Amino acid sequence: MHHPSDLAVLAGSTVLVTGGTGLIGSRITIQLRALGARPVALCTMNAYPEHVYADLFGVHASDPDVVLGDIRDTALVRKLVAESDYVIHTAALADVAACTREPLAAIDTNIAGTQSVLDAVAATDRIRRMVFVSSASVYGDGNPEETDSPELLTMRQLLESVHGRIPPQFHEFTRRRPVSVYGNTKAWGEEQTALILGQVGTSYATVRYFSVYGEPQTVKPNSHSWVVAWFAARAHLGLPLHLNGGGRQVRDMVHVDDIAEGTLRALVSPRAHTETVNIGTGIPTSVRQVAELIREHYPRTTFLDAPLPAGDPLGGYAATRRMENVLGWKPNVTVSQGVARYVNWLRNTPAAAPGWLRESTAA
Repeated sequence: MHHPSDLAVLAGSTVLVTGGTGLIGSRITIQLRALGARPVALCTMNAYPEHVYADLFGVHASDPDVVLGDIRDTALVRKLVAESDYVIHTAALADVAACTREPLAAIDTNIAGTQSVLDAVAATDRIRRMVFVSSASVYGDGNPEETDSPELLTMRQLLESVHGRIPPQFHEFTRRRPVSVYGNTKAWGEEQTALILGQVGTSYATVRYFSVYGEPQTVKPNSHSWVVAWFAARAHLGLPLHLNGGGRQVRDMVHVDDIAEGTLRALVSPRAHTETVNIGTGIPTSVRQVAELIREHYPRTTFLDAPLPAGDPLGGYAATRRMENVLGWKPNVTVSQGVARYVNWLRNTPAAAPGWLRESTAA
C-alpha cells in the first residue's frame, strides 16, 4: 500500500507551507525536511503562547525557514510563492468556536487570506501543485440526503429507534452543508481553489481533514474540539472527564503524523490532480470510547455526564475508498496506539498540561 518512493520527488524542491508553524504545519515541515525538501513556513505565530511553539512544536521565529507574516500580505505571499515549487495552504483561523465568536475574523483570514494565496499561485507558472486544506466540517451533520426515498427514511428511522443514532459516513461527493462559520469558509475555499486555479491550468488538490489529534497537540482555553488532548490533560491532573451528551458524539480520529503524510501524498500523487479526498481512518470512534481509552492509562479517572452544548456536531466518519485509490495510502496509527503515544508524551512533557488548566480547576 505504501510507496515511500512517491514522496521522493519532493527532494530538492521548495514547499511553501502557510500556517507552517502550527500543529499540523509543523509536522508537515518536519516530514518535508526528512524527504530532503526545503519547507518555508509562513505564519503569524499568534495562535498559541510562544513557549508552545518553542517547547512543544519545536518551532522558533528565528528559524531561517520561518517567515513571520500574514497570508493577507499580498506582496509577501506573491514573493514567497514565486520562489516555491509547491504550496500547501493550511493557514486558517481553525478554531471553530473562535470563528463563531468572531465571524469577520474568520472571513478575513479564511476567505481574504485564501484569495491572496490563490492569486499568487495563479500569477506564476512555477507551482507544480497547490494543496488546499479543508475539513470534514464542510459536511455538517450529514443529515439524510433529500434524495432519500420515503422507504429509505423509514428504514433509517427504524434502525435509529433500535440502535440510537447511526453515525453518517461522509463521502467526498456528499452534498456539503456546513453548520458553522468555519465550515462555510472552508467550503468556499474549496470552490474558489477549483475556480481560480482551474482557469489558469495550475494543478491543485483538496484534502478534508477529520478529527486531528496526537502529540504535540495542546489544549487552548475556550476550545473544546480536541478531545484526546483535553481528556488526557484532565486525567493527567486527576480531574474528571466531562462527557457532553454522554459522549455519544462520533469522530473519525486521525493522528497528526498521518494527516501530514496524507497531505504530502496529495501534493505529489499524479491521481490527486483536481481531486478532493478525505483524510480519515474510516472508523467511527465515540467520545466515550476516547474517554475509556484514556482511563486505561489513568485508572482513577472519573466520568461526569454533561449536557450537549449547542452546535456540537454529533459527527460522522470518513469514507476512505477514494483516498486509498487516489493516494495509494491509508493512515497507520490506530486510536488506541495514538492515545497511548499521547499519554506517554504528556508524561514526558510537563509543559504540555498547561498551568491555566490547573488554576481554572483550583478556582
